[in-house]
Amino acid sequence: MTLTTSMCWKEISAEQYCDSVRDGTHDSPKFLDAGFPLITSKNIKMGQIILDSANLISESDFKEINRRSKVDRWDVLFSMIGTVGEVCLVHDEEPAFAIKNIGLFKSGDEIKGKWLYYSLTNPITKAAIKQAHRGASQQYIPLGELRKLPIRVPTNQGVMHSVVSILSAYDDLIENNQRRMALLEESARLLYNEWFVRLRFPGHEHTPIIDGVPKGWERKTLGDLCCKIRETASPDTLEPDTPYIGLEHMPRRSISLNDWGKVEQVTSSKHRFRDGEILFGKIRPYFHKVGVAFVDGVASSDAIVIRPVEEKLHGLVLMTVSSDGFVAVTSQTMKEGSKMPRADWKQMQAYSVPLPPSGLLSTFDGVIQPIIAQLKALTFANQKLRAARDLLLPRLMCGDLAV
Repeated sequence: MTLTTSMCWKEISAEQYCDSVRDGTHDSPKFLDAGFPLITSKNIKMGQIILDSANLISESDFKEINRRSKVDRWDVLFSMIGTVGEVCLVHDEEPAFAIKNIGLFKSGDEIKGKWLYYSLTNPITKAAIKQAHRGASQQYIPLGELRKLPIRVPTNQGVMHSVVSILSAYDDLIENNQRRMALLEESARLLYNEWFVRLRFPGHEHTPIIDGVPKGWERKTLGDLCCKIRETASPDTLEPDTPYIGLEHMPRRSISLNDWGKVEQVTSSKHRFRDGEILFGKIRPYFHKVGVAFVDGVASSDAIVIRPVEEKLHGLVLMTVSSDGFVAVTSQTMKEGSKMPRADWKQMQAYSVPLPPSGLLSTFDGVIQPIIAQLKALTFANQKLRAARDLLLPRLMCGDLAV
């Protein structure tokens, strides 16, 4: 790449650039226990669609919404209400979800879709987006403003292809790391289920089950294995770049917390946590968001910070609070708060946990901890890739750098 100032560029509106710019339904269809996901602004984060936390709707509602706002491959989605400006490029050939209060940019092909995606994450366009915000208590951006967003494009289509290729290389590496992380997390869950749910641990063939617990094991409660940390910190006592994990940063029942902001974004006291401690979202709709932190920092006051009482219990505690069984039991003990239901720590710590002998426990933790270490390494690798991409992106997309 070399510096250039001679490249010919033009600026057009998003409506001129796209085949069309529209939005999803404004209606509120009935939610079901099974059906098709309905994506809203909260389901778009870090360039991804978070399906597992989406509400489900009927097939008839799904089809009705898609008569007007069908999402196709290489379309770009844009969060319009609440958290404004989250952007996602659709890669699925046949997306099986509908959208509500989401901006839908119809691009028509891969290169145009990717260029638009990078344009909408460009600081120049982000500034225009911020100026177009409306609302006081809840921010939003009108559809008309989305259609007027400025999109800068080169007149030479070869330049567009080259820039997209360079930036896509970073995203491909990030996506590959994310797939590796998903496989690592799945392997940890499978091991936990095999040992502590199916009770098929090493030597199980020769170990009788007595009152539901293998001989030599103990029946403990979660409260025996960990404690809730109540250490608070005021933002004015912390450095501005101190990591902050809010409930919006926590993936639903993931093992690793790989996204965080900075404490300068918050104004009230928060819970302090340490590298390796476990965070658990205690209020709906964030209940069951859980993961292990990879940095020291502060967390939302609506998150419980959990610390195992012994180092070798770390893997067991983490896998227990992110397990299906724990979710099923604790969701029935939600305590009604002044505004919304919330997890009751007294009920949570009463959850029954089978505890293996010390040798088996160390063996289990000896498998889980290398998985956590790999997840941590991949998390920081992706952060470096994003930082490098974001440094290049504005220069490539405004012509300061030629390819």
